Amino acid sequence: MNTTIKAYGANDAKADLKQMDIKRRACGDDDVKIDISYCGVCHSDIHTVRNDWKNSGYPVVPGHEIVGRVVEIGKNVTKFKEGDLVGVGCMVDSCQECSACKEDLEQFCEKGMIGTYNGKDKHLGGHTFGGYSTSITVNKEFVLTIPENIDAKGAAPLLCAGITTWSPLRAWKVKKGDKVGVIGLGGLGHMGVKFANALGAHVVMITTSPDKAKDAKALGAHEVLISKDQDEMKKHRNSFDFILNTIPVGHEMDPYIALLNRDATMVLVGAVEPLKPFHGGGLILGRKRIAGSLIGGIKETQEMLDFCGEHNIVSDIELIDIKDINKAYERVIDSDVKYRFVIDMASLKS
Repeated sequence: MNTTIKAYGANDAKADLKQMDIKRRACGDDDVKIDISYCGVCHSDIHTVRNDWKNSGYPVVPGHEIVGRVVEIGKNVTKFKEGDLVGVGCMVDSCQECSACKEDLEQFCEKGMIGTYNGKDKHLGGHTFGGYSTSITVNKEFVLTIPENIDAKGAAPLLCAGITTWSPLRAWKVKKGDKVGVIGLGGLGHMGVKFANALGAHVVMITTSPDKAKDAKALGAHEVLISKDQDEMKKHRNSFDFILNTIPVGHEMDPYIALLNRDATMVLVGAVEPLKPFHGGGLILGRKRIAGSLIGGIKETQEMLDFCGEHNIVSDIELIDIKDINKAYERVIDSDVKYRFVIDMASLKS
């Protein structure tokens, strides 16, 4: 039987988030019902609530960095049992039939993956509601196992910020001894530093802010390069094997292209918007590449979580109550969080 549960959402692009009731489907044969313990706050949540991408359906209930415990399973579910610590990331379904899905790249599903929120809800109609809620029911193929040895609160942002940075590091085969640059020290950048370090790379945090140097080194950066310092930028020219660019807005690309070694790649994971024009010569004179990356497929996300379990890696977070979510949104926009907010869902249940 479908149930009505408590959630937090917004009724239009200018509205604050507030408590509301939403419907969740009954646990079907292939489903896992999860009691949500924690949900991370992603900048995508804010973009969707405020309709920045012009595709939001209302009411919006955001949240795609979900950690909780299994409370019910369908009869076809064998991988999970009641009580298991599990996660749900940015997707809750895909066609499972196209070439992308068959290659474990559900994020690139040719028929369109179903987002955890603001996606097409084929069960109840309308659109999907995310993790700012007390529970969620998800197809078993999109549920992930969270290692019990890592902090569940800090694990929540791994489901988006973690996989967004892990996937390109793996796809471009970053290895021990590579010189890796991570541009921008925020929710994505701090995970990029942790992962690149754990993979054995020589990690350079590239930032405009000298005051972030101490934090970057504490997270695992071996060097800090201040991108406004022209002399320092010259010293690092043509030397990076890989650069992870987490800047979330359009920006000048030429200074960063100049840092790449011959045949090296810079991958964009942050700027889902137009970039400033850059000079083609910077790429041509060195056979350099600029690429993009989204999240990762379910198989790759599980590999990332297992790696985090082995290396005890989680996000650096600030835990908040649900009632403080509107204030948290303003602080995210002001870059005033180290490095990810996570909502304690006990605060919604009470």
